[in-house]
Amino acid sequence: MNISPDFIAIMRCPACRARIELKPDGSALKCVECRRLYPIRDGIPVLLVDEATIEEAEKVKP
Repeated sequence: MNISPDFIAIMRCPACRARIELKPDGSALKCVECRRLYPIRDGIPVLLVDEATIEEAEKVKP
């Protein structure tokens, strides 16, 4: 089951109300502001703050 781009366009992060995006691998929805990752289980996004993890920032090499 694919998540509709129209559905993703109207969804907001439950924690901070910012826009969310589908991760490239399709495993989660990612908040663009607070970097919370909401898992997708059996094709259904789990938009519960308690179920979210926070993505670590990418380290930039000098």
